[in-house]
Amino acid sequence: MTGSGLCVVGTDTGVGKTVVTAGLTAWLRAAGYDAKAVKPAQTGYPPDDDAGFVAAACDDERAAVALERLEPPLAPRVAAAEVGQSLDYDSILARCRSEIADSEVGLVEGIGGLRVPLAGDREVVDLVADLDLPTLVVARSGLGTLNHTALTVEALARWDVDVHAVILNQYAGSTVAARTNPDELERMTGVSVATLPPVDASTPERAALGVRERLPLTVFPFDAARLRE
Repeated sequence: MTGSGLCVVGTDTGVGKTVVTAGLTAWLRAAGYDAKAVKPAQTGYPPDDDAGFVAAACDDERAAVALERLEPPLAPRVAAAEVGQSLDYDSILARCRSEIADSEVGLVEGIGGLRVPLAGDREVVDLVADLDLPTLVVARSGLGTLNHTALTVEALARWDVDVHAVILNQYAGSTVAARTNPDELERMTGVSVATLPPVDASTPERAALGVRERLPLTVFPFDAARLRE
């Protein structure tokens, strides 16, 4: 299974990609898999540190890596230009592939939404497509998510990306929209939809445990047999 992986992308920024990535990475590592999360570019650093959050959730600094870190809280290409740097897309892609190859399971976390400028004229969706990994889409669960999520799945399909599942984050089912959204999204996209109720994110460890307790094994796009033990 060495070199297996998945991408975790979002419909937007702040939808819960990092919490989901931390939970899945910690889950795999607790079961004995050499899993590593890869953040291709971290902006708003510090204080934003998605790789640091994942590493803390796993209690192991080797569990996550950020390939590029930039201070401005902007899209990576824009952030780099603001501080007089440049990002090389081919280098980011090669380093992602190397990290995945060196792990039993590599989890690549996206940056914002799909059309976020990454490096040069390339966007996050280009990286996801070039990595050619099964992909999870993390989305909000309430009113408005049908449009954003369906468009995200459609865009990935145009780039020939295999969308394994959608995860509706912070799912409470307290409104008609929230209760009907999972079935509607499955009908609209043909992709399976999992719901993730609110988790205690007061610490990375608690957030990861909440993901592990509340998501089904079917969100993994491979047979992670040891997770069943």
